Amino acid sequence: MSLTIRGSVRARGTNPSCNGIFCRMVCLPRNIMGGFSRIMGRRSQYQPPNLQLQHSLPQQPLVVPEEWAFLASFEQQYGITHPFFYACSFMEALKMAEAEHKLMFMYLHSPEHPFTPSFCSGTLCSELVVQFLDANFVCWGAIADRGEGLQMAATLQPASFPFCAMIAPAAGNSIAVLQQMEGPVDPAELVEILQRTMEEQGSAFSSTRGREEEQMRARIKEEERTRARAKEEEKLRADHQLREEQDAAYFAALHIDQEKERLRNARAQKPVEASNQANYEKPRQMPTEKLLGKTRQVSSVREAQYKETATQGKDTPQATQILIRFRSGERREHSFSCTDKILSIYRYIDSLGLPGLENYRLISSFPRRVYGVDQMGMTLKDAGLHPRASLFLELL
Repeated sequence: MSLTIRGSVRARGTNPSCNGIFCRMVCLPRNIMGGFSRIMGRRSQYQPPNLQLQHSLPQQPLVVPEEWAFLASFEQQYGITHPFFYACSFMEALKMAEAEHKLMFMYLHSPEHPFTPSFCSGTLCSELVVQFLDANFVCWGAIADRGEGLQMAATLQPASFPFCAMIAPAAGNSIAVLQQMEGPVDPAELVEILQRTMEEQGSAFSSTRGREEEQMRARIKEEERTRARAKEEEKLRADHQLREEQDAAYFAALHIDQEKERLRNARAQKPVEASNQANYEKPRQMPTEKLLGKTRQVSSVREAQYKETATQGKDTPQATQILIRFRSGERREHSFSCTDKILSIYRYIDSLGLPGLENYRLISSFPRRVYGVDQMGMTLKDAGLHPRASLFLELL
């Protein structure tokens, strides 16, 4: 693609690449990539055509930072009305353009070239060009015979000045030169060239950038989902470990309680067995039928007494209904007063005269709690059994 502007202006286009972006790929010098071109006045052997270099230097030159050299020179001669040129290195300006999803407008300034004054004052400083460039581009300028301006002139090899180029970031250490203009051009023609290049070439570049950004957003979302899943799995593992530790602590405490209860009952059984040895031998000499008859008679009398007491206080507000479940599956329900003690339940069970109940304890199922020897003196209300509770009889 080539444009001829007033005969002396040459706008060099570029060939289309395989991905549909019209560009010329240019490999940047290593010092541009690394940001080492900071020495003012350094020149390479490349001398742009029609560029007059000043060989006489003042004895005490004014030292200006390289990034500000172009702006200081431009504004000193043409004023402050011009496109917003970033006072930074080429790579910094290129990164700004990439971050803002814009193309880069580069201007290489040759102060001594005969076309430069008319182009700067009549074109670059015109209101039309200033507004268009500020709205659509990141602008960067440099002096063509020093620093990074000299390096870019040696890289792009302009045939004439003024020299402008539309640049886009590319992979690796390369840039895509979408359009370059050499020679003078008026404001309307410059805006037309820039607009046409943006529509024909910048759209393809923008679509590629859009696909890259979409892929980047997809990767970020996938990483966020992966982190969320890992966090949820870690929480589930922590909860499972906590439950296992709680269960282990519960069973350890239960084993300790059972062992203490067993030792306590064993110590209590020894004096009882010694003192009642004679009493156990006498009933054994009695006929079996007579002994069973007396046991049933005493059991029925005691149970009748407890039933009478339960019936009398069953409907009172202080009544506490206790359901007792035996290992055989049998159930007995009895009414107590909330001020009665746990010992009253044991006495009631003993009054039943059921065989095989020499040593036992009472346990509530949920929440699990043992009502053994240490809890005998607690009232039913303090023990949490009022107004109704269910207890399981466990043999020791």
